[in-house]
Amino acid sequence: MIEIKAKLLRADSAIYATGERVECLIEFIHKVFSDETAGSQAGRNANEASSQENLAWASAQLHCYRKTSYSTSSGDRAAELTEMIGRTALDAVTQAPGEVIVATKPKILFCDLRLQPGETKMYFFNEFVPRDGPPTYRGHNIRYFYKITIATQRVKSKVQTLAVPIRVLPIPIISRPDELPVTVETNEELAPTNPFLEKREISELEISWHHLKNVTARRAPKFYRISNKRGFVGRFCLFKPAYKLGEDIVGSLDFDPGVNPRKVRCVQFSVKLQQQELSIRPQPVQNHQLQTQSSTGDDVSSINSFDMASIASGVVADNLHKSATSASSREKEAPEPTGKLSTISTSHQVCYATLQTQVVVPIPLHVTPTFRTDLVDVRWRLHFEFVTTTLMDFGIPNPESGELKAPAEMPVETMVWNLPVTVYAANPLQIYAPNQTFNLLIK
Repeated sequence: MIEIKAKLLRADSAIYATGERVECLIEFIHKVFSDETAGSQAGRNANEASSQENLAWASAQLHCYRKTSYSTSSGDRAAELTEMIGRTALDAVTQAPGEVIVATKPKILFCDLRLQPGETKMYFFNEFVPRDGPPTYRGHNIRYFYKITIATQRVKSKVQTLAVPIRVLPIPIISRPDELPVTVETNEELAPTNPFLEKREISELEISWHHLKNVTARRAPKFYRISNKRGFVGRFCLFKPAYKLGEDIVGSLDFDPGVNPRKVRCVQFSVKLQQQELSIRPQPVQNHQLQTQSSTGDDVSSINSFDMASIASGVVADNLHKSATSASSREKEAPEPTGKLSTISTSHQVCYATLQTQVVVPIPLHVTPTFRTDLVDVRWRLHFEFVTTTLMDFGIPNPESGELKAPAEMPVETMVWNLPVTVYAANPLQIYAPNQTFNLLIK
């Protein structure tokens, strides 16, 4: 009996970024049980040749699978990969539920391996995660997942495979190569040059990490004026529009109307961090009318869901925007968005007598950052729900003695507002996700 063990070298985290190197140790062990070891030394020497195990070959490669309920055409890249891989002896498409969309070249570990009883052979496998591949994502209608496929075949037996799953995070590719020198550390450029020292070459992945750090660390506060048909509700300040996994989205809400008299008071509000999964390709429907509505509903729903404050441009002179989430705009019938929403975290506050407050919404480490493929577009947004009232100071004056009691009933109105944000990947070494050893027994 042969046992195959596979373990990633990164023991604290089985998470990798696109363009990063995946390293794995693979062991082939000829297992010997206690009943086989019993007996004399002469008997073991006589049966040594007969108990020797022989493996014809073994290979390892990285696959990215896609499992979706969307209708895909036969001319996709996945179909081309399926046809190409199907001609080889190892049909990787049948090893996992889904279709292969990204596959690296297989690396041969050995050919004609002979193992004596109790003998162990160890091999090292490394491969780069393709930069053009999608991240690991588990959505409503589509899934992307990565696996290291280790295949081997005993003489006169079928092919056996061992799959090692990994998580992949997307790293944005710098679109302008001419700006790459700008991301280099400034102190290295200002240091005196030494002709005897070799200049260290910076990899493309390191430049991408440096660029991502600059994008998420840059602060660009924007102020959004929130109002309905009855008047001013509040002003929201978002300090930066881009965040990394594990960070907190921090903002401030100011309910002070200033010199203008207050006509509307916010009773309570909630902020939800939502992930939006939008289908890019139109799906088949039952009739032509629904098909026309779905084809034109994406643009209309995006305008209604993301109001004027959400889609405002980043002009410095026009940092104060006016929200269009009024009651009159909500009364108009609008088609529902075709995307699927998932609420990740929620922050709720009661703010009837509050002039200023702070909003903190955490971003978990297990979610998928913003990305886009040929089938799906995953976005992030902040969903605000404000409960307002026109009743000032509970409708009664302050008592001279005793406590001010709130009324049992209060007329309220609810208004919603969506603000898009961008979520980027964090450094995989900062995410603790210990991996285990995967094994396979070949009898």
